[in-house]
Amino acid sequence: MPHFHLHSPLRLLAALSTIGALSLAALVPTAGTTPALADTPQPSSTEPARLQPALDRVVEQGTPGVIVQVREGHRTWNGRSGVSDLTVGQQRSTHEKFRIASVTKSFTAVVLLKLEALGRLSLDDSVEKWLPGVVHGKGYRPDRITVRHLLNHTSGIFDYNMDEGFRAKYAGDEFDKHRLKQWAPAQLVDIALAHRPNFQPEQGSRPGEPGEWDYSDTNYILAGMVIEKAGGSTYKEAVEQLIINPLGLRGTSVPGASPELPAPHATHYSTLFEEGPEARVRDVTEFSPTVAFSAGQLISTVGDVNTFVSKLLGGELLPAAQQRQLLDAVPVDGDKGHGGPEDVYGLGIRHFKLAKGCWAWGHGGMIPGSATRTVASADGQHVMTMNRNGDWGEQALEDAAVNTEFCER
Repeated sequence: MPHFHLHSPLRLLAALSTIGALSLAALVPTAGTTPALADTPQPSSTEPARLQPALDRVVEQGTPGVIVQVREGHRTWNGRSGVSDLTVGQQRSTHEKFRIASVTKSFTAVVLLKLEALGRLSLDDSVEKWLPGVVHGKGYRPDRITVRHLLNHTSGIFDYNMDEGFRAKYAGDEFDKHRLKQWAPAQLVDIALAHRPNFQPEQGSRPGEPGEWDYSDTNYILAGMVIEKAGGSTYKEAVEQLIINPLGLRGTSVPGASPELPAPHATHYSTLFEEGPEARVRDVTEFSPTVAFSAGQLISTVGDVNTFVSKLLGGELLPAAQQRQLLDAVPVDGDKGHGGPEDVYGLGIRHFKLAKGCWAWGHGGMIPGSATRTVASADGQHVMTMNRNGDWGEQALEDAAVNTEFCER
């Protein structure tokens, strides 16, 4: 299952944080599905009348349904538009669980930062120190690639999702044949290492230094492998013990090898690389999350993601030294990774330039059937997470909803 990145017309090629796959009979998305304002009336940090039209436009373009939760201080607003299932027309709910794709990277980075704070490792350790012999192949110098290079995408390691043979396994009808395939992390890494590195990570791991950048899921597969080696537990156990349990994130889980999506959930729909009005829409709710491992396998809710991001940016998850490293951002190169070319990237967290003079921290992610964006103010007091249960349409409409909340007040 390749990792799909999302950008301007929604593309499944670049950002494959996770891939789901259950190809059923063709389904036709219905534009303009009847929206509902909120699950429960609540004090609002944003005027529903201001944000709701942006959500409705996403559905009018063909996305089955969208949900969002906005928090500002002690106020919360839950919004939704469209449906969770095209066959029965049930409305989406902000209580639903969904695949958060590359937003998983923020969790992975925090686990490594916590392990550093505990004295288990240093972000300046080489990959070779923790994973001897794992990074190999022409042009690779694992003794010069650090854990930090992995987390801020300055390693130069090829993205396994960009391997044409690998992607072909999850396109169209091929998806069904491979959706339950179990991948070992080392297998995904080996797919990447069959390609030469994009560049050498000689510089560029700190702000203001010259260097190159490329968003690569292989970085975060390796990061998960380092977690298991240095932490002495599975990736699943590490995320649960260091983040999920302490924060009480009851709707968040690390599925491991399970292809199922816990209830309640919306049906996840995908066109599986096909484009145009005749593209077949398929139910891709179930798949083996081993294809994404620590780069994109987590399942969560809009409320749990908001809690995590708010606590993280509020300085409640990491000691001061690790917090500084988290936000120590480098310039991105291009728009790969669900954002824009003027953004900067820290350790598993991106600083989005939403509009002139308007910035927000967060991350985005997309897998077949699920597109997620979380953004927050620098202090974590104002946070918004949204999810769409379809992977086609213009990212510009998603951006418009975020900009409405953060830039047009």
